[in-house]
Amino acid sequence: MWLCRSGQAGDPCSAPLQATEVPATGARTVHQPAAAASSPFDCFYVYPTVSTQAAANADLTVQSAEVDAAIAQASRFSQVCRVWAPMYRQRTEGSLAKGLGADPAADQVAYDSLLAAWRSYLAHDNHGRPVIFIGHSQGAAMLIRLLAAQVDPDPALRARTVLAILAGGNVTVPTGQTVGASFHHLPLCTAAGQAGCVIAYSSFPSEPPARADFGRPGQGVSLQSGQTATTGVQVACVNPAAPAGGTAGLDPYFLTATSTPPPPPVTTPWVTYPGLYTATCRSGGGATWLQVDAADPAGRPVVSEVLGPAWGYHLDDLNLALGNLVKDVAAAEAAYSAGH
Repeated sequence: MWLCRSGQAGDPCSAPLQATEVPATGARTVHQPAAAASSPFDCFYVYPTVSTQAAANADLTVQSAEVDAAIAQASRFSQVCRVWAPMYRQRTEGSLAKGLGADPAADQVAYDSLLAAWRSYLAHDNHGRPVIFIGHSQGAAMLIRLLAAQVDPDPALRARTVLAILAGGNVTVPTGQTVGASFHHLPLCTAAGQAGCVIAYSSFPSEPPARADFGRPGQGVSLQSGQTATTGVQVACVNPAAPAGGTAGLDPYFLTATSTPPPPPVTTPWVTYPGLYTATCRSGGGATWLQVDAADPAGRPVVSEVLGPAWGYHLDDLNLALGNLVKDVAAAEAAYSAGH
């Protein structure tokens, strides 16, 4: 069962992309990007925890929660790839409220469901095309398991991996290293335009608290992918705005319906706020995170820790850097094409 599939009627990953740029001062600009008509690249997107169904694991019925997630997180990637998003039997919000490590059996059901979708996609839909993996939160955790078991050990599949974007999932590496722990062969990205590597991060306004579910190894979302080590490893951070390191400006994109831009009204589906956020990777107190700082908002809305300090800016991990991530995919595709 597909949430997004190339050519599918009503595909949420092909939603309109028109965006209004709202700067701190000066005139607004409307951008009219279009989906790639015939990209040679596939994006394989796995959505975060959104299901409010009563059982521990969701069924495969497409509901508004999954549609909304796909539009908000995945549709803008249609500019640079054909987006595929399987339905999977994720752990529901109610199940996760009991604890991220509280139900390994439900985690296994979610992973087995995603694995079946991946195998079906490879057998019937991929046709040898290069792939970009995109996941957030539970979706990133499931992709960590999938990549570790199915792609990282397979030289042929690794060779077709253009990029993996795993936000809010606690990819881990040996302390100070760029490969190992979560993956033995797939490294963290260390340069703009690098292919075959991983962009991973969790965004916070300051050091994650001691019991944070993100940014600290061996706890929280790490438990969903079976990563229990707490020593000798660190949670990975690759700045999507500056993969080589340092501080850089974020290129955020939010659905206008979920944002509150200052007047006059914004009539496009998307809104972006240039110059509002900067980001840099930081480590301290046993945590590693993407430090996101806001400049003078000039009346523009600023994200907040909606679910508390232990979550940081988790709900906005992808949208805070969505423009950067689309550019990262395009640059990785160019590098991949040059090497093939």
